[in-house]
Amino acid sequence: MASLATTRDVPVLVVSSAASSERRVSPSWTISQLKAKLESVTGIPPSAQALTLRLPDHQQGTSISAENEHLTKLELWSLPPYAEIHVASTDPASSTIIPPSSSVPKYEMPVETYSSLPDTVLAYKKSHHIGRFDPHAPESKEQKVAEMWREIDAVAITVGARCVLSPSTTRRGTIAYVGLIPEIPGIGPWVGVKLDEPAGKNDGSVAGKRYFECDPQYGVFLRADRVQVGDWKELGLEDDDEDLDEI
Repeated sequence: MASLATTRDVPVLVVSSAASSERRVSPSWTISQLKAKLESVTGIPPSAQALTLRLPDHQQGTSISAENEHLTKLELWSLPPYAEIHVASTDPASSTIIPPSSSVPKYEMPVETYSSLPDTVLAYKKSHHIGRFDPHAPESKEQKVAEMWREIDAVAITVGARCVLSPSTTRRGTIAYVGLIPEIPGIGPWVGVKLDEPAGKNDGSVAGKRYFECDPQYGVFLRADRVQVGDWKELGLEDDDEDLDEI
């Protein structure tokens, strides 16, 4: 069967008496299509499913049902990311098809036993000196960070300097921050730019921590190789360029 997924897919948490797991749901699906997919997740036949939508921070649930479930689409309900879809069974016999995972005995291999096995990912990393088993890893990391700082100094990236975000010639702004941002994965410094136009990604903050002041969509953080410092005059509102590798 062809996939029914669309670019509007929303991650939700499917909860039943047997299991709880994250799934992606499209608002373009009908209720019947959703129930057909939930059968393999919950073990409850579509005809016996009773669906309830619970939004984050809301105790009260909303029933997902309609007189004609073959035509009624999920877009009629609000489906924010990580909302919960609770699946209950109207047939007591069907609710025990899949036993709760907590009742199934599990085998956990001791760490010492796993470490001694020859054909594992851990053994491969050890033999090929990958990750924490690379004796030169700390030195290589420090060298990379030092090189990133040298690049910033070489092209005169400083707070207050005017710049343009390459490869664009219209996304211009003023450098507002240069330094580390622990909230963003990766090593080395980032450059925060306050844009002239609302073509950014944030308001100068990351994960709730503020690094500079600007209005929403006027801030952006990116690496030094995407910043060209110079006498870049402020322009009027221009069409946005292609997406950039930025946060």
